[in-house]
Amino acid sequence: MDFNDTKEQAQFRKKCRDWLEANASLKAEKSSKSDFNNNDYLQTAKDWQKKKFDAGWAMLHWPKEYGGIAASPIERIIWNSEEAKFDVPRGIYDIGLGMCGPVMMQYATEAQKERYLPVMAEGKEIWCQLFSEPSAGSDVAGLRTKAEQQGDKWIINGQKVWTSGAHYSDYGILVVRHDPNLPKHKGMTFFFVDMKSPGIDIKPIKQITGGSSFNEVYFNDVEIPDSQRLGAIGDGWKVAITTLMNERLAVGDANGADVNEAFKWAKGQDDMGDKLIENMAVRESIADWYCEANGLKNTKLRTMSALSKGDTPGPEASITKIVSANKLQAIGNFGMDSMDMAGMLQTEDSNVHDFQSAWLGAPGLRIAGGTDEILRNIIAERVLGLPEDQRVDKGVPYKDIPSGK
Repeated sequence: MDFNDTKEQAQFRKKCRDWLEANASLKAEKSSKSDFNNNDYLQTAKDWQKKKFDAGWAMLHWPKEYGGIAASPIERIIWNSEEAKFDVPRGIYDIGLGMCGPVMMQYATEAQKERYLPVMAEGKEIWCQLFSEPSAGSDVAGLRTKAEQQGDKWIINGQKVWTSGAHYSDYGILVVRHDPNLPKHKGMTFFFVDMKSPGIDIKPIKQITGGSSFNEVYFNDVEIPDSQRLGAIGDGWKVAITTLMNERLAVGDANGADVNEAFKWAKGQDDMGDKLIENMAVRESIADWYCEANGLKNTKLRTMSALSKGDTPGPEASITKIVSANKLQAIGNFGMDSMDMAGMLQTEDSNVHDFQSAWLGAPGLRIAGGTDEILRNIIAERVLGLPEDQRVDKGVPYKDIPSGK
């Protein structure tokens, strides 16, 4: 593995850094909290995306006609690593640009690409992903939302849940069931939909963290033109897999309290007269997190090395998500345990807030973008070549699969 920049890559990195230093602020020790329900934060995110777009930094790897500069994969990674050092708004566009855009690039008509992709890259229109349903859990193919074709349009009825950003999104990608007589992976079709369409009802979900970034989305006789279908009728699972593969890469790291915060906290906390860092169990945990953090760093560097050589990276995205989300939860648990009952109190201390956020939010991150179990199955079956799990519903018409309803 070669982790060093080539001469050309070093020049590109400097170009990225020079522009960022001129247009953004370096991160403080503790950056401001992202609030996706705050109109000011939303506008700040739009302004930053527009500034990047105007300067050619918005979607480097996209073709020029869709708002990119046709940069190489390694140049995209270099830009992302440099931008991460600056205190800029994040999260608003991850789903649209990381998941919806690539799917539109692959399946939309040329006229649709020209209409939707440049304004997506510019940040004028925000997209969401309408996959999860109350009855399906982690099994996307178990969805129940129905699509009935009537001439050149489709009528959609059903419910989606855990839809991030639906309340501020302009469009969404949507997978639905068009034929319950086919096996569950065969009877699905994929669309994109205007989130302001009549019949769409969006209800934010209050999370344990205090935020409301997730939503329930109800479809009541929503009309979608057949021209907004992505892929052939019945290709819903195929298109969904394209989305999910991009999602693994887009979700990436679980950001939050890390080993450095845990180490600093342990050095300052009292533990029955001694410093918490003197506790051997604490020292062992911090050593484990340090090893995991460096393993993640080198896994990302392995991805960069593969991309720089023109190779296709392996299962690094799934590995990164599994390890980072579990590490974040463990560090959050450590911080809360060390504070005992005081950990439940609201405080202005940013270190305490980081541990509280990790403790409350990490379990959700282990579900978002694929549960730990789903990702381990992907690595086991598709990478290691282990036998597939037994599936009693394989080949069975969806309507004949037993359910709780």
